[in-house]
Amino acid sequence: MEDLVRFLAESLVEEAEQVRVSIKETRRETIVKLRVAQPDVGRVVGRNGRVANAMRSLLEVAARHHRKPVLLEID
Repeated sequence: MEDLVRFLAESLVEEAEQVRVSIKETRRETIVKLRVAQPDVGRVVGRNGRVANAMRSLLEVAARHHRKPVLLEID
């Protein structure tokens, strides 16, 4: 999952070297934290959150075998 989010984010932003992805596992869920440079946040979120929602949908499909919900947090 980490590689998927990193690939998608680096494909969208101008400052790919600033992309940071971390994963935090809890008993109930998996939290994927994505950090990008401040000017690139809009590119990752997209108009009306469409890009972020598409990334969340891909994460849900990729995480089906974990049987825990996956949350994507964008900073």
